[in-house]
Amino acid sequence: MAEVEATFPVSKEELSIIQADLASEFPEDYATLSDDYILSVASKPYSKDPTVRRPVEYSSKKLKELLKWREGYAIPLLEILALAKGKESDPAAVEQPDKYTKAKALATSLNYGCMYWHGLDKSGRPILWIRTNRMPWFPDVEAQVNALIILADAAIKAMPKGITDFVVLSDSSSPPPPNPQFMINLLSALVKGYPDRLNLLVSCPVGTIIQTVVNLLLPLMPSRLSSKIVLIGQQDAQKKIGDILLNGTDDIPTFLGGICDHDKVYPTSGTFPDRVLKFDYDGMIDRLQADIKKFQSKE
Repeated sequence: MAEVEATFPVSKEELSIIQADLASEFPEDYATLSDDYILSVASKPYSKDPTVRRPVEYSSKKLKELLKWREGYAIPLLEILALAKGKESDPAAVEQPDKYTKAKALATSLNYGCMYWHGLDKSGRPILWIRTNRMPWFPDVEAQVNALIILADAAIKAMPKGITDFVVLSDSSSPPPPNPQFMINLLSALVKGYPDRLNLLVSCPVGTIIQTVVNLLLPLMPSRLSSKIVLIGQQDAQKKIGDILLNGTDDIPTFLGGICDHDKVYPTSGTFPDRVLKFDYDGMIDRLQADIKKFQSKE
Protein backbone atom coordinates (compact mmCIF):
# COMPACT_ATOMS: atom_id res chain seq x y z
CA MET A 1 0.00 0.00 0.00
CA ALA A 2 0.97 3.65 -0.31
CA GLU A 3 3.13 5.09 2.42
CA VAL A 4 1.50 7.27 5.09
CA GLU A 5 2.11 10.87 4.16
CA ALA A 6 3.81 13.19 6.64
CA THR A 7 1.81 16.18 7.84
CA PHE A 8 2.79 19.31 9.73
CA PRO A 9 1.06 21.18 12.58
CA VAL A 10 -1.19 24.15 11.79
CA SER A 11 -2.00 26.66 14.53
CA LYS A 12 -5.47 28.02 15.35
CA GLU A 13 -4.25 31.46 14.29
CA GLU A 14 -3.19 30.14 10.87
CA LEU A 15 -6.55 28.42 10.46
CA SER A 16 -8.30 31.71 11.26
CA ILE A 17 -6.14 33.57 8.73
CA ILE A 18 -7.06 31.10 5.96
CA GLN A 19 -10.76 31.23 6.87
CA ALA A 20 -10.78 35.03 6.88
CA ASP A 21 -9.07 35.09 3.49
CA LEU A 22 -11.65 32.68 2.04
CA ALA A 23 -14.56 34.58 3.61
CA SER A 24 -13.43 37.85 2.04
CA GLU A 25 -13.86 36.43 -1.49
CA PHE A 26 -16.48 33.73 -0.91
CA PRO A 27 -18.66 34.98 1.98
CA GLU A 28 -21.46 32.45 1.33
CA ASP A 29 -19.54 29.37 0.25
CA TYR A 30 -16.39 29.32 2.39
CA ALA A 31 -18.27 27.74 5.31
CA THR A 32 -18.85 24.60 3.20
CA LEU A 33 -15.20 23.73 3.88
CA SER A 34 -14.90 22.14 7.31
CA ASP A 35 -12.14 23.10 9.76
CA ASP A 36 -10.82 19.53 9.49
CA TYR A 37 -10.53 19.80 5.72
CA ILE A 38 -8.83 23.22 5.77
CA LEU A 39 -6.37 21.92 8.36
CA SER A 40 -5.77 18.82 6.23
CA VAL A 41 -4.95 20.90 3.13
CA ALA A 42 -2.78 23.35 5.08
CA SER A 43 -0.82 20.60 6.87
CA LYS A 44 0.51 18.88 3.74
CA PRO A 45 4.15 19.08 2.53
CA TYR A 46 4.96 21.89 0.12
CA SER A 47 5.38 20.65 -3.45
CA LYS A 48 8.47 22.83 -4.00
CA ASP A 49 10.11 21.55 -0.81
CA PRO A 50 8.50 18.45 0.77
CA THR A 51 10.55 18.89 3.94
CA VAL A 52 8.44 21.90 4.95
CA ARG A 53 4.74 22.61 5.22
CA ARG A 54 2.76 24.45 2.60
CA PRO A 55 2.83 28.22 3.19
CA VAL A 56 -0.47 29.65 4.46
CA GLU A 57 -0.76 31.75 1.29
CA TYR A 58 -0.38 28.65 -0.89
CA SER A 59 -3.09 26.78 1.02
CA SER A 60 -5.44 29.78 0.79
CA LYS A 61 -4.86 30.02 -2.95
CA LYS A 62 -5.53 26.30 -3.41
CA LEU A 63 -8.81 26.52 -1.48
CA LYS A 64 -9.93 29.67 -3.31
CA GLU A 65 -9.36 27.89 -6.62
CA LEU A 66 -11.56 25.08 -5.30
CA LEU A 67 -14.40 27.46 -4.36
CA LYS A 68 -14.17 29.28 -7.69
CA TRP A 69 -14.32 25.95 -9.55
CA ARG A 70 -17.37 24.92 -7.52
CA GLU A 71 -19.24 28.13 -8.40
CA GLY A 72 -19.19 27.32 -12.08
CA TYR A 73 -19.23 23.55 -11.97
CA ALA A 74 -20.45 21.70 -8.92
CA ILE A 75 -23.14 23.95 -7.45
CA PRO A 76 -25.40 23.99 -10.57
CA LEU A 77 -25.30 20.18 -10.57
CA LEU A 78 -27.48 20.06 -7.46
CA GLU A 79 -30.33 21.57 -9.49
CA ILE A 80 -29.69 19.11 -12.31
CA LEU A 81 -29.77 16.16 -9.90
CA ALA A 82 -33.11 17.35 -8.52
CA LEU A 83 -34.50 17.43 -12.07
CA ALA A 84 -33.15 13.93 -12.74
CA LYS A 85 -35.13 12.60 -9.78
CA GLY A 86 -38.36 14.02 -11.16
CA LYS A 87 -40.51 13.18 -14.17
CA GLU A 88 -40.34 14.48 -17.71
CA SER A 89 -43.79 16.02 -17.26
CA ASP A 90 -42.85 17.99 -14.14
CA PRO A 91 -43.24 21.78 -14.55
CA ALA A 92 -39.57 22.34 -13.68
CA ALA A 93 -38.51 19.99 -16.49
CA VAL A 94 -40.85 21.61 -19.03
CA GLU A 95 -39.77 25.12 -18.08
CA GLN A 96 -36.03 24.32 -18.19
CA PRO A 97 -35.51 22.09 -21.25
CA ASP A 98 -31.73 22.68 -21.47
CA LYS A 99 -31.20 21.79 -17.83
CA TYR A 100 -33.48 18.79 -18.16
CA THR A 101 -31.43 17.51 -21.10
CA LYS A 102 -28.38 17.61 -18.83
CA ALA A 103 -30.41 15.97 -16.07
CA LYS A 104 -31.31 13.03 -18.32
CA ALA A 105 -27.66 12.67 -19.35
CA LEU A 106 -26.61 12.69 -15.70
CA ALA A 107 -29.26 10.08 -14.90
CA THR A 108 -27.99 7.88 -17.74
CA SER A 109 -24.44 8.01 -16.37
CA LEU A 110 -25.58 7.15 -12.85
CA ASN A 111 -27.88 4.41 -14.18
CA TYR A 112 -24.91 2.41 -15.47
CA GLY A 113 -24.19 1.62 -11.80
CA CYS A 114 -20.48 1.81 -12.55
CA MET A 115 -19.72 4.17 -9.64
CA TYR A 116 -21.21 4.13 -6.15
CA TRP A 117 -20.34 4.49 -2.47
CA HIS A 118 -20.51 1.35 -0.36
CA GLY A 119 -18.89 0.74 3.01
CA LEU A 120 -15.88 2.21 4.76
CA ASP A 121 -12.20 1.54 5.17
CA LYS A 122 -10.67 0.71 8.55
CA SER A 123 -10.28 4.42 9.38
CA GLY A 124 -13.90 5.27 8.55
CA ARG A 125 -13.30 6.72 5.09
CA PRO A 126 -16.09 6.21 2.52
CA ILE A 127 -15.22 3.84 -0.32
CA LEU A 128 -16.11 4.65 -3.92
CA TRP A 129 -16.40 1.47 -5.98
CA ILE A 130 -15.77 1.63 -9.72
CA ARG A 131 -17.06 -1.23 -11.88
CA THR A 132 -15.25 -0.80 -15.19
CA ASN A 133 -17.16 -3.64 -16.86
CA ARG A 134 -20.33 -1.54 -16.44
CA MET A 135 -18.83 1.57 -18.01
CA PRO A 136 -19.86 2.60 -21.54
CA TRP A 137 -17.33 2.25 -24.33
CA PHE A 138 -18.28 5.67 -25.68
CA PRO A 139 -19.09 7.79 -22.61
CA ASP A 140 -20.81 11.14 -22.51
CA VAL A 141 -17.71 12.78 -21.01
CA GLU A 142 -19.47 15.76 -19.45
CA ALA A 143 -22.24 13.64 -17.92
CA GLN A 144 -19.80 11.02 -16.62
CA VAL A 145 -17.65 13.64 -14.87
CA ASN A 146 -20.79 15.33 -13.55
CA ALA A 147 -21.87 11.99 -12.07
CA LEU A 148 -18.55 11.64 -10.28
CA ILE A 149 -18.80 15.19 -8.90
CA ILE A 150 -22.32 14.55 -7.60
CA LEU A 151 -21.13 11.35 -5.91
CA ALA A 152 -18.02 12.96 -4.43
CA ASP A 153 -20.02 15.85 -2.98
CA ALA A 154 -22.51 13.48 -1.40
CA ALA A 155 -19.80 11.49 0.38
CA ILE A 156 -18.01 14.61 1.58
CA LYS A 157 -21.23 15.88 3.18
CA ALA A 158 -21.67 12.55 4.97
CA MET A 159 -18.11 12.34 6.33
CA PRO A 160 -17.81 12.26 10.12
CA LYS A 161 -15.71 14.76 12.03
CA GLY A 162 -12.03 14.13 11.50
CA ILE A 163 -12.47 12.40 8.12
CA THR A 164 -11.63 14.54 5.08
CA ASP A 165 -10.73 12.07 2.33
CA PHE A 166 -12.00 8.93 0.63
CA VAL A 167 -10.77 5.70 -0.94
CA VAL A 168 -11.47 4.47 -4.48
CA LEU A 169 -11.46 0.73 -5.24
CA SER A 170 -11.70 -0.20 -8.91
CA ASP A 171 -12.57 -3.56 -10.42
CA SER A 172 -10.40 -3.30 -13.51
CA SER A 173 -11.00 -6.75 -14.97
CA SER A 174 -13.01 -5.63 -18.02
CA PRO A 175 -12.46 -1.92 -18.67
CA PRO A 176 -13.56 -0.19 -21.89
CA PRO A 177 -10.89 1.41 -24.08
CA PRO A 178 -9.44 4.54 -22.42
CA ASN A 179 -11.12 7.79 -23.43
CA PRO A 180 -8.45 10.54 -23.30
CA GLN A 181 -10.90 13.43 -22.89
CA PHE A 182 -12.70 11.72 -20.03
CA MET A 183 -9.40 11.00 -18.27
CA ILE A 184 -8.23 14.61 -18.66
CA ASN A 185 -11.55 16.04 -17.42
CA LEU A 186 -11.58 13.59 -14.52
CA LEU A 187 -8.04 14.53 -13.53
CA SER A 188 -8.93 18.23 -13.72
CA ALA A 189 -11.91 17.68 -11.41
CA LEU A 190 -9.75 15.83 -8.85
CA VAL A 191 -7.01 18.48 -8.86
CA LYS A 192 -9.16 21.63 -8.94
CA GLY A 193 -12.35 20.55 -7.19
CA TYR A 194 -11.12 17.95 -4.71
CA PRO A 195 -7.53 18.67 -3.67
CA ASP A 196 -6.30 16.27 -0.99
CA ARG A 197 -9.60 14.37 -0.95
CA LEU A 198 -8.25 11.16 -2.50
CA ASN A 199 -6.51 9.04 0.11
CA LEU A 200 -5.92 6.00 -2.08
CA LEU A 201 -6.94 4.63 -5.48
CA VAL A 202 -6.58 0.88 -5.82
CA SER A 203 -7.01 -0.85 -9.17
CA CYS A 204 -7.16 -4.62 -9.54
CA PRO A 205 -6.60 -6.94 -11.23
CA VAL A 206 -4.12 -5.03 -13.36
CA GLY A 207 -4.15 -5.68 -17.11
CA THR A 208 -2.78 -4.08 -20.26
CA ILE A 209 -5.55 -1.49 -20.60
CA ILE A 210 -5.15 -0.25 -17.04
CA GLN A 211 -1.39 -0.04 -17.48
CA THR A 212 -2.00 2.06 -20.59
CA VAL A 213 -4.42 4.36 -18.75
CA VAL A 214 -2.01 4.86 -15.85
CA ASN A 215 0.91 5.55 -18.18
CA LEU A 216 -1.17 8.19 -19.94
CA LEU A 217 -2.28 9.85 -16.70
CA LEU A 218 0.87 9.80 -14.58
CA PRO A 219 2.73 12.55 -16.49
CA LEU A 220 -0.31 14.82 -16.10
CA MET A 221 -0.66 14.30 -12.35
CA PRO A 222 0.90 16.21 -9.47
CA SER A 223 3.36 13.90 -7.70
CA ARG A 224 1.21 13.84 -4.55
CA LEU A 225 -1.73 12.52 -6.54
CA SER A 226 0.19 9.96 -8.57
CA SER A 227 1.72 8.50 -5.40
CA LYS A 228 -1.76 7.51 -4.19
CA ILE A 229 -2.42 5.13 -7.09
CA VAL A 230 -1.84 1.44 -6.31
CA LEU A 231 -2.06 -1.36 -8.88
CA ILE A 232 -2.68 -4.88 -7.58
CA GLY A 233 -2.37 -8.20 -9.38
CA GLN A 234 -4.96 -10.98 -9.13
CA GLN A 235 -2.90 -13.06 -6.68
CA ASP A 236 -2.56 -10.24 -4.14
CA ALA A 237 -6.06 -8.78 -4.48
CA GLN A 238 -7.86 -10.66 -1.68
CA LYS A 239 -5.32 -9.94 1.03
CA LYS A 240 -4.53 -6.33 0.12
CA ILE A 241 -8.15 -5.29 -0.37
CA GLY A 242 -9.09 -7.08 2.83
CA ASP A 243 -6.45 -4.99 4.62
CA ILE A 244 -8.28 -1.83 3.48
CA LEU A 245 -11.94 -2.73 4.09
CA LEU A 246 -13.51 -2.14 7.50
CA ASN A 247 -14.61 -5.76 7.98
CA GLY A 248 -11.67 -7.27 6.14
CA THR A 249 -12.31 -10.03 3.62
CA ASP A 250 -15.99 -10.19 4.63
CA ASP A 251 -16.46 -6.89 2.77
CA ILE A 252 -14.83 -8.01 -0.48
CA PRO A 253 -17.53 -8.02 -3.20
CA THR A 254 -18.39 -11.07 -5.24
CA PHE A 255 -17.08 -9.47 -8.44
CA LEU A 256 -13.62 -9.51 -6.81
CA GLY A 257 -13.98 -13.04 -5.50
CA GLY A 258 -15.50 -12.24 -2.11
CA ILE A 259 -18.86 -12.92 -0.44
CA CYS A 260 -20.40 -9.42 -0.29
CA ASP A 261 -23.05 -9.15 -3.04
CA HIS A 262 -23.18 -5.54 -4.25
CA ASP A 263 -25.53 -6.49 -7.09
CA LYS A 264 -28.41 -6.90 -4.64
CA VAL A 265 -28.35 -3.17 -3.88
CA TYR A 266 -26.95 -1.97 -7.23
CA PRO A 267 -28.43 -4.23 -9.93
CA THR A 268 -27.53 -3.50 -13.55
CA SER A 269 -31.19 -2.70 -14.32
CA GLY A 270 -31.36 -0.15 -11.53
CA THR A 271 -33.66 -0.10 -8.52
CA PHE A 272 -36.39 2.00 -10.15
CA PRO A 273 -36.83 0.79 -13.76
CA ASP A 274 -39.84 3.06 -14.33
CA ARG A 275 -37.97 6.28 -13.49
CA VAL A 276 -35.53 8.49 -15.37
CA LEU A 277 -33.04 8.05 -12.51
CA LYS A 278 -33.09 4.28 -12.06
CA PHE A 279 -30.01 4.31 -9.84
CA ASP A 280 -30.79 4.21 -6.11
CA TYR A 281 -29.00 7.47 -5.25
CA ASP A 282 -30.93 8.23 -2.04
CA GLY A 283 -30.63 4.62 -0.85
CA MET A 284 -26.87 4.79 -1.40
CA ILE A 285 -26.64 7.92 0.77
CA ASP A 286 -28.82 6.38 3.49
CA ARG A 287 -26.64 3.26 3.60
CA LEU A 288 -23.44 5.32 3.71
CA GLN A 289 -24.75 7.48 6.55
CA ALA A 290 -25.83 4.35 8.46
CA ASP A 291 -22.35 2.82 8.04
CA ILE A 292 -20.73 6.03 9.29
CA LYS A 293 -23.06 6.25 12.29
CA LYS A 294 -22.33 2.61 13.19
CA PHE A 295 -18.59 3.21 12.84
CA GLN A 296 -18.73 6.26 15.10
CA SER A 297 -20.71 4.38 17.75
CA LYS A 298 -17.84 1.89 18.10
CA GLU A 299 -15.15 4.53 18.61
